[in-house]
Amino acid sequence: MTTGQMEPTRAIDLGRDFFHEVVRPAIEEACPELLAQAACGRFGLGSECLGLDDAISRDHHWGPRVDMLFPEKLITDEIYGKLRVVSARFPTHFRGFPLEAGHVGGPGIAPEGLNSFLRRSVGRTTTPESLADWLDIPEEDIVHVINGEVWHDAPGEFTRIRAVYSDYYPEPVWKRRIAHWCRYASGMGLYPIRRAVLRGNLMYAFTAFGRCVKLTVELTFLLNRTYFPYDKWLYPMFRRLPKIAPEMDPLLEECLESATTWERRIELLERAHALLDTAMVTDGIIKRHARYVASTTAGYRLLEHAYQELIQQSPEEIRTHVPLWDQRFLEEFHSGFVNGLTPEAWDKMLNLQTGV
Repeated sequence: MTTGQMEPTRAIDLGRDFFHEVVRPAIEEACPELLAQAACGRFGLGSECLGLDDAISRDHHWGPRVDMLFPEKLITDEIYGKLRVVSARFPTHFRGFPLEAGHVGGPGIAPEGLNSFLRRSVGRTTTPESLADWLDIPEEDIVHVINGEVWHDAPGEFTRIRAVYSDYYPEPVWKRRIAHWCRYASGMGLYPIRRAVLRGNLMYAFTAFGRCVKLTVELTFLLNRTYFPYDKWLYPMFRRLPKIAPEMDPLLEECLESATTWERRIELLERAHALLDTAMVTDGIIKRHARYVASTTAGYRLLEHAYQELIQQSPEEIRTHVPLWDQRFLEEFHSGFVNGLTPEAWDKMLNLQTGV
C-alpha cells in the first residue's frame, strides 16, 4: 500500500457503524423492548467475520449488515413485523455501499433464533457436556460461533456461549483430535503420496498431496491451541500462528510451487512433519523417542508414531470416538437455504449471467 493510501473498507467496520448510527436508534425509537432480548453484531459465515474480506469478497454477501440473535420463542411473525417497521426506516445505502441481505432476514439486519444459529453452526443448542460432545462438533464451525464482534448482548447468553468455546478444548479432547490429525496427515496424506508416485498414479498423488497439506496445516493450528477455520481461510490464518508456522511456511511455499518435483515435495512434507513431531515432544504431548529414517516405499510415517501414543493416552470413552470433521450441520442448513430460493436468485448469488 502506497503512502497516503487508505485502508480498504471492511464489512465488519461498516456493520459496527451501521448498528450504532442507524439500526440501534431505529429500534430504540420504534420498539425498544427488542434490544432487551437481542444479541447484535457481525459473526458467523463470511471472510468479513475474520477480517479477511477484500475487493473480491464484495461479489456476494458483503456490505453493511447486523446479525441479531433472539431467544427462539421470540422468533414469531410479530417480531418480524416489528423489524420490518424498523428496516423501513433504513437508507438503501450506508457509506456508499448497498445494505446486505445475508442467509437469513432482509437487507441490513439478519434476525434469527439463537438456537437456530447454534444448530446450523455446531449442531447443538447447548455447550458441550461430555468429551464426546466436543468431538462431535466440526472444528471449523466453532470458528463461526466465536468469530467477528458482538456490539450488544442484553441477555448475555450468546456471550456466555462464545466464552465457553473460546476457552478451547478440554485436554483429553485436544489430544484425541491431535491423534486423529496425525493419523490422517501421515497415513492418508504423506504415505499415499510416496506410493502413488512410485506407481505413476498422478491423480492419486495430487489428491493425497492436497489432503496432506491441508491436514498438516490444521495440525499446526491444533498444536497452537487455536481453532482452524474453513479451508478457504486456512493459509492466511496459518501464517499468523506464533508456533511452528514461521518455520513451516517456507517449506509449504516451495512445496506448492509448480516446478517443485514430487521427490522434493515429499522431502519438504517430511520435514514439516518432523517440525510437528519435535513440537509435540518439546511440549510434552508425546515422549521423547529414537530417531527414525524414512522407508523407500512407505515414506516417513513419523506422525503415526505419535498417533498410537496419543490414542493409548485417551480416556476409554473417546478412544475410538472419531472426531466429526465435515461441515455437516452447515450443509444441512445450506441445503434448506438453497431450496428456498428461486432459480434466478440462486444464479445471481453464483454470479452466473446468461450469455449473449
